[in-house]
Amino acid sequence: MFDGKKVVIFDMDGTLIDSVGIWNAVDAELINALGAQAPNECAIQHRRDALLHALSHTQDAYLEYCDALRKAYNARYSKEEIRAMRYRIAKHYLQNVIDFKPDAPALLHFLREKGLTLTIASTTSQSNLHTYMYENSQMMQKVDFAETFAMILGRESVSRIKPHPHVHHHVMQTLNVTPEECLIIEDSLVGLEAARHAGIDAIIVYDRYARDDQETLKQGAYAYFDDFQTLLYAAQKELTLKA
Repeated sequence: MFDGKKVVIFDMDGTLIDSVGIWNAVDAELINALGAQAPNECAIQHRRDALLHALSHTQDAYLEYCDALRKAYNARYSKEEIRAMRYRIAKHYLQNVIDFKPDAPALLHFLREKGLTLTIASTTSQSNLHTYMYENSQMMQKVDFAETFAMILGRESVSRIKPHPHVHHHVMQTLNVTPEECLIIEDSLVGLEAARHAGIDAIIVYDRYARDDQETLKQGAYAYFDDFQTLLYAAQKELTLKA
């Protein structure tokens, strides 16, 4: 699994952090603020996933997502105003609610101790990543982002977001490594698709918000784990024996 690997590329939302449900709550509040009644959580997530996938080729997919909400609810605000509203709503969650998934910090510390280079390649914004790194006290107590990760890339770092592999190409070019020397840890079908396009093996860690795609993820992934505890155990077993 880690044999011959030099760089491990982590997704953020839904992978390292338990945040997908938070974004569903944020979008529900946003839709209500636009003067409409928000649909159920499942409908919100499916629409967001579908729109972001369809808009991944645009310069700012999340801005266009906000424009799609504007049109869907006949809102009187511009797409820029709606994006600003979305961020204001999200700020509390980003600072005080979102946290690492259980045992994710332990895996990060272990892999770094074993000499692997760790990176984050996320579709979330750099401002959100900055909040996690410097304003979310519970996350900051568990992981020193600047010390742990060689690169932390958000959606502004590349021209196209996942499932396009641009962010992974950027990592490989910057760190001068090949696809065979990299390993991606993801949670979603979009993330798995991006890994395939980049030619990089992907490990999938279960996330309850991707359970509808579970069988497809299991079939397409290099390995599939139910949680970070079992992935950490497998990594410890492999890398300890290798040493």
